[in-house]
Amino acid sequence: MGFGKNNVLPSNHFRKDWQRRVKTWFDQPGRKLRRRNARKAKAATLGVRPLTLLRPAVRGQTVRYNTKLREGRGFTLGELKEAGISRKVALGLGVVVDHRRRNLSVEGKAVNIERLKAYKERLVVFPRKARKPKQGDSSPGDLTAPTTRQTLPLPSASVHEEPRKITPEEREFNAYKTLRNNRAEARFEGARKIRAAKKEEEEAAKKK
Repeated sequence: MGFGKNNVLPSNHFRKDWQRRVKTWFDQPGRKLRRRNARKAKAATLGVRPLTLLRPAVRGQTVRYNTKLREGRGFTLGELKEAGISRKVALGLGVVVDHRRRNLSVEGKAVNIERLKAYKERLVVFPRKARKPKQGDSSPGDLTAPTTRQTLPLPSASVHEEPRKITPEEREFNAYKTLRNNRAEARFEGARKIRAAKKEEEEAAKKK
């Protein structure tokens, strides 16, 4: 190894016992099998219950991801109320509740209300005692119906419209100009009100 210029002399650490510190993953296939068997055992203990809990459909954060739908933490209290499910009952039906989440759009709330109603229609509640069914348990006919353990899939993120011709009104509409004008009106609204009030005062003073 050569040395050039006025640099620091190299001090290569070649005598470390690095083989003792190597991380190996030889147990990866075994772990994979163990996880799979654990999932099977858990599914067997759940009986006929769904494999996963029902969660709401929410939008991703920021402009980059808000066009995509994903599963959220839990349903809001307002969504549960609109769907006719109480907070305590929801926990027993496999519906997750998130008391901190807020509905910021009517569309997002409507999507989750429909999701809850569809879940309620498909839900089969087995009584604890077959001879003494309680209120809210499914009828004997529903208990014998075929069931699925898969949860509801997420709805499509956007509504696909059929192709159509552009109308003359849409062709003449200038979106950029409209946005600029509306923004300007909102920005100068206060100043224009003050100016109009001042003008009225001056005209009233002239009449006196």
